[in-house]
Amino acid sequence: MNEGVKRNREPGTRRAEQARATRRRIIDRAGALFAEQGYAATTLGQIARSADVAVQTLYFHFGNKATVLKELVDVLAVGDDEPVPLLDRDWVRRIEQEPDGRRALEIWLRNAREIFGRVAPIMTVVRDAAGSDPEMAAQWRANQDQRYTAQLSVARQLSGKRALRTDLTVEQAADIVFCMVSPEVYHLFTAVRGWTPEQWEKWATEAVATAILR
Repeated sequence: MNEGVKRNREPGTRRAEQARATRRRIIDRAGALFAEQGYAATTLGQIARSADVAVQTLYFHFGNKATVLKELVDVLAVGDDEPVPLLDRDWVRRIEQEPDGRRALEIWLRNAREIFGRVAPIMTVVRDAAGSDPEMAAQWRANQDQRYTAQLSVARQLSGKRALRTDLTVEQAADIVFCMVSPEVYHLFTAVRGWTPEQWEKWATEAVATAILR
């Protein structure tokens, strides 16, 4: 009986794995096209051809181009397609468990560097498209809200460690981090001014520590 159950499950498992691989291939190829030619100029047909799937397959998995971009941003933000939210990741738990505020901030910014290295080019695409595309404008606002939620979480944790400056509220500290630690600023430093990601991380760590920590 157990062998029969196992045999029945295996085809379903394989199909799920194949579907996941297809979705990831579509997302990866879409990301390359968006970065190369922008959101508006990229069509679903181009994405499908690049991913070697039928357009109907792309519609089945995503429905429209905006959803492709949304899932691309989500995957880039966490670094994989596992169904685990950013704030539930192991490295976030290390921040929670770290008693020293400065070291907790260093963990956050080390991982922010990795996240921005993946997501900053695509967020530039979203920003550029937001002015003329209502769906991209909504995507931009949603991403900004998500980023602020993450920064507010960090500020609350630093406050719980009694690491924040006494003249700052948690919300003020979150506002400062939100403005200083952003994909836009990272892009200016690394893509425009030629800093290495490591140089940005060192600057951000010192600047944010000076701005909000005791």
